[in-house]
Amino acid sequence: MVFKKIGQPVVLGYLLAGFLVGPEVSFFPTVQENEEIKIWAEIGVIVLLFGLGLEFSFKKLASVGRGASITAITEVLFMLGLGYILGQGFGWNTMDSIFLGGILAISSTTIIIRAFDELGFRQRRFVTLVFGVLIVEDLVAILILVLLSTIAVSNTFEGTQLLTSAAKLAFFLTLWFLGGIFIVPWFLRKTRSLMNEETSLIVSLAMCLLMVLLATKSGFSPALGAFIMGSILAETPDGARIEHTLKSVKDLFAAIFFVSVGMLIDLQALKEHWFAVTIISIATVAGKLFSTTMGALLSGQSLRVSLQTGLSLSQIGEFSFIIATLGLTLKVTSDFLYPLAVAVSAITTLTTPYLIRSSDDVYAWFERKLPAEWLSRLRSNSGLEGPSTKSSTSVSDLPRVFLNSIIVIAIALACSKWLLPFLTRELNSEIFPTLLSIMAAVFLSLPSLWAIFSRSKTMDGMLLRVEDVKQMSYQSVLRLFGRALLAIFLLGFILIQFTSAFFTFILAGGLSVLVAVLGFKNFSKTYGWFESQFLEHLNEKDKERVKNDKEYPILAPWDAHLATLDVHPNSSIVGRKLADIGIRESYGVTVAMIERGSQKILAPRRDDILMAFDRISVIGNDEQVSKFKDVTSADTSAHADVSLANYGLKSVYMTGQNRFIGKSIRESGIRETTDGLVVGLERAGRRILNPDAAEPIQDGDLLWIMGNTEKIKLI
Repeated sequence: MVFKKIGQPVVLGYLLAGFLVGPEVSFFPTVQENEEIKIWAEIGVIVLLFGLGLEFSFKKLASVGRGASITAITEVLFMLGLGYILGQGFGWNTMDSIFLGGILAISSTTIIIRAFDELGFRQRRFVTLVFGVLIVEDLVAILILVLLSTIAVSNTFEGTQLLTSAAKLAFFLTLWFLGGIFIVPWFLRKTRSLMNEETSLIVSLAMCLLMVLLATKSGFSPALGAFIMGSILAETPDGARIEHTLKSVKDLFAAIFFVSVGMLIDLQALKEHWFAVTIISIATVAGKLFSTTMGALLSGQSLRVSLQTGLSLSQIGEFSFIIATLGLTLKVTSDFLYPLAVAVSAITTLTTPYLIRSSDDVYAWFERKLPAEWLSRLRSNSGLEGPSTKSSTSVSDLPRVFLNSIIVIAIALACSKWLLPFLTRELNSEIFPTLLSIMAAVFLSLPSLWAIFSRSKTMDGMLLRVEDVKQMSYQSVLRLFGRALLAIFLLGFILIQFTSAFFTFILAGGLSVLVAVLGFKNFSKTYGWFESQFLEHLNEKDKERVKNDKEYPILAPWDAHLATLDVHPNSSIVGRKLADIGIRESYGVTVAMIERGSQKILAPRRDDILMAFDRISVIGNDEQVSKFKDVTSADTSAHADVSLANYGLKSVYMTGQNRFIGKSIRESGIRETTDGLVVGLERAGRRILNPDAAEPIQDGDLLWIMGNTEKIKLI
């Protein structure tokens, strides 16, 4: 609450609170059990990354564009190298230097989003690029975690080991994604009628912990499993609802994580390495500013957007703590590295709001200093987000071939590692379990093998004639031959899990001939059903979004952008025509669309009226949009300070001397006199609720008036 009051990120408050109750400070009740602190930190990491996964999306990653991808990769590679060089320069060992590079590589999503909200920068043009970079960084951070785990366990930096780990990660990520997209949306759709906020929260956390268990059993970190399940749920139509339901729990466990981080701060280590903290903090801000700005410029962004993006991403945060915790847990890094990472994060977190706020001034300084020719060229950059060229058929086949190859490998490994030992134990034999396992693996793999060999989704058979092959182009024949070789190789991979190489060669050849003679007709139908179900689940969220019509086209040219603003019910523009407001003349923006409930008014006319709670899409640059946002969100109610203390319901008895007798309620002026309304009338034992304004007031009437009680007494 103190940090919120002084306008600083609340994350710093968590860190300080943790430090004050940790082992280093004895003034407050102190927590001494370091192992239990680490356990709570790991639980906090799991829920935190589950929440980050819900904000992440593989489709978002595919749609962020080359600009965000080039910017993120440039920044991460530069900071990995800079961190390693700094560590070596301080005389640290290789492992500490490698982990320092990982700590400095990833910016903080939590801190940046909160800074944008507090500064009111969400409508700025560069924010879209920043969010795209953060999406790419989230995935890169997971890869860094896995690679650092591999390096730490093997204590070597061998290329073969890293490639093996990367291949293993790609295999499990693909398999989990395929299984998750196929099963989770179906499960959520079937149970939707049973879901309220309580059950939705419990079920989503249960799925998170299930994936954490699978990841741990597969040799990966629990954080990876939590992130993957979050990203799978993010692809479903229920993702937004689950994210909203989980928000309170995520905030709670994020606080637990950051407080645990604060508890583990070693004050003595900070005293000994204060010089390193200072140098690394300066290098973090300067290095991220330089690398991000250069990456954005290389991707085709303008100088203004590039500088604003660089200044926004110049800090480290939650992933840096997670990487530092990993080194501490695996006991491969020195004790000083963890508190050093926390100190650098705290310093760069403090500087983030000031750097973002100063982005316009920094650009103005560069504008004055740079040569006019350079400035003109940098201003002309508009990004690399143009339409992409249509991919060739061979490229478009690759995802299908890759995914089905992963499925075949997974089936082979599952049958050899789980099914065969189970059958051997139950049947107390060796030959029959092996044959049954081979039959099960081959049978389950045939639909995917058909998909690898065939390019067509619907095929009555694969009995190719010589004439068909003669009519195919040279490239098509090569592709067909390559797919056939891959299918035979995968078939051999299945068999070699159970038999020797000699028998594998014979069985693979025999099965290939048998399948070619019989054709793939039935298997093509089976695969077609599986593929259609998978694509339906994958695109379910997009269909829902199109149905709700929440996507907006690109409408803004040059350095302008489309911003969406909500009209405050007490704004001065409510109830006024666009022509009377003079939006374009006074603020320089153009109203492109007005959303009112389910109604959309495209290209509104000058006589269209703005109403309370309208959502308006305007076109303009950052300054124009910001200026107009101040008007739409401002509360200018004339009655904002009216007190309800003297407002209430009173009864007034009308006698022969009262000046209102003989007049109608409207003519009497009671409304104006009392700032109120006549809401009831009693006459000769009869009660009239909300009497008509034309009703005459008679002698002996009892009026019930709702208004200013002090003024009612006067009548």
